[in-house]
Amino acid sequence: MSDRLHQLVDLLVAALIAGTSTVLWGFVAPPAVALWIATLFAAMYYFSRNPWGSPKGDAYNEWIDDLYDRYLP
Repeated sequence: MSDRLHQLVDLLVAALIAGTSTVLWGFVAPPAVALWIATLFAAMYYFSRNPWGSPKGDAYNEWIDDLYDRYLP
């Protein structure tokens, strides 16, 4: 339950980042560009906290790294 609560809080923080960034970038960029930049910032935050959008994201990354090590020179 705690992992899900942390993920929910991360989503709320990402939404705050997106909303604030949209408003701030809206002063210097067209609305579509401001929204794109804000979405990028929110996604960067969220996926840095929850890789692959999952509480088990670190395990996925380790599995992918092991796969790369096995098949790539």
